Amino acid sequence: MIKIEIHPDIRQAATLPAAFYRDTAVFEAVKEKILSTCWHYVADASTIADAGEVFPLTLLEGVLDEPLVLTQNIDGRTFCLSNVCTHRGKIVVEAPGNHRMLTCGYHGRCFRLDGTFKSMPAFEKVKDFPSDNDHLRQIPLAEWLGLLFVSLQPEVSFAKIVRPITERLSWLPLDTLELASQGHEDYEVEANWALYCDNYLEGFHIPFVHPALNKAIEFGEYEYELFPYCNLQKAIAKADEPYFSPPEGTPDHGRRIYAYYFWVFPNLMFNFYPWGLSLNVVEPLSHNRTRVRFRTYYFHDAVRNRDRNALDITELEDESVVQSVQRGIQSRFYDKGRYSPTMEQCVHHFHRLIAQALEQD
Repeated sequence: MIKIEIHPDIRQAATLPAAFYRDTAVFEAVKEKILSTCWHYVADASTIADAGEVFPLTLLEGVLDEPLVLTQNIDGRTFCLSNVCTHRGKIVVEAPGNHRMLTCGYHGRCFRLDGTFKSMPAFEKVKDFPSDNDHLRQIPLAEWLGLLFVSLQPEVSFAKIVRPITERLSWLPLDTLELASQGHEDYEVEANWALYCDNYLEGFHIPFVHPALNKAIEFGEYEYELFPYCNLQKAIAKADEPYFSPPEGTPDHGRRIYAYYFWVFPNLMFNFYPWGLSLNVVEPLSHNRTRVRFRTYYFHDAVRNRDRNALDITELEDESVVQSVQRGIQSRFYDKGRYSPTMEQCVHHFHRLIAQALEQD
């Protein structure tokens, strides 16, 4: 596999090589060293709001292909479990429902809703049984903003990763976010997942690609901030556009914040507007295909004017340019580019995190 190195000084650094986006061997390394260790959005907490509810899912179907199940036990605790029976490997929970315990439909092995082994017919004479290997594996699970996130092998806690967001937006009613009835779309993009993230992570292209957004913000005041595992882009609203008014004592007091665009490594985007949150989840489907999931949440009692921000139009514009880049990087005459030190700080940050992750054994 190609070696990825990104110079820490953005003024000297070159971008990821084109091979990163088109090489299937690199994608396999990304799968094992990044996607299997990062945190993934899997569902809203309301999906399993009642005791006994279970919700099976496949994490990154076609890529990680990990069968999982969300459960809530009688004490109201939520769990994420491996959904593979520890006897002979069958999927345990095939459909959402409400159960007192989990029962494998192959040979009748039973598990409690926290994944611990409960019973198994015809195993009375088996020695040293049950052992820890007979429980369903509990998968690290985090709840934030009423959303559920899981990681198969986390290297950093979810709370630590998103701490800069919670601290920066502590004055917002984040605990009141409610799932909207509209504004949920899945888009399939014929491009590598990281190209979509590259595009998101800079506002450099706004005047050239997004005419409606460019009219709504003060492009000359666009700002970037970097944190260990996430970064922030801030857009300032023009006159007559909706905006946040951060309170006194906060870093952005006195500024007309059009939006806070927070990105969490490697593929989560939390876009906060005065009306609420637009969550974008970038899901690799293969080395050259991506699904982008849009989910909309409103602050309780907020004016529900999502359409004012032209998010759907902006998405289609982004898709077009990213797919054009995907075609362009197939060229024999393109390998790497350079970064704008003032406009592509977050892209450089992303590429550095990728390089660091791929270096690990």
